[in-house]
Amino acid sequence: MKFAAPKAILFDFDGTLADTAPDLVAATQNLLRAQGLPALPYAVLRQVCSSGARGLLGAAFGLTRDDAAFEPMRQGFLREYRACLTQDTRLFDGVPELLKALTERSIAWGIVTNKATDLTTPIVQHLLFDSGLPPATVVCGDTTAHAKPHPAPLLKACADLGLAPQDCWYVGDDRRDIQAAQAAGCLPIGVSFGYHPEEDPPQGWGAAAVAASALGVLALLA
Repeated sequence: MKFAAPKAILFDFDGTLADTAPDLVAATQNLLRAQGLPALPYAVLRQVCSSGARGLLGAAFGLTRDDAAFEPMRQGFLREYRACLTQDTRLFDGVPELLKALTERSIAWGIVTNKATDLTTPIVQHLLFDSGLPPATVVCGDTTAHAKPHPAPLLKACADLGLAPQDCWYVGDDRRDIQAAQAAGCLPIGVSFGYHPEEDPPQGWGAAAVAASALGVLALLA
């Protein structure tokens, strides 16, 4: 399936542009160790990384946001994660080539993530700005009053670019990404190489298309 070239492509960050799971999982394992608990299999934690601390603390400790222990544990997780933000985090294979190709085609690109600004900025600086791949906009989980799947972050990114949502694609590895794109009026594109439970594959999210690789996103352009 091919689609008319958009004026911009917006991307989720964790699990879509960047493989942040190694450092997110390491922070979680350190927290488990500090609590005197055994490490969990990497695959168990990797699949919930798109949900950040909420997903990881749920998988590791069975905690929800309503639990009294959740917030203290979240703060402990954040301390561990800040200590290793860029240790093993990398761009997914094909991402540099994809972003360079978009620039060559005069297609703007940006990032819309639920990750907090103070965590996102150092990683984006390290992986993208320092590599000569500056995004046109970065909208984080605390940039607007609502996080995805609410459309507000995507609408903010479109406004930053001076574009209508229908002129933009949104690419993500989580069901909430597709819901946010649909709510905002962007073309929703899923990716299958990111973080999602095996029982909830992206083919069932209602995306216009699902790419199996970063360069697979480029292949969707007519």
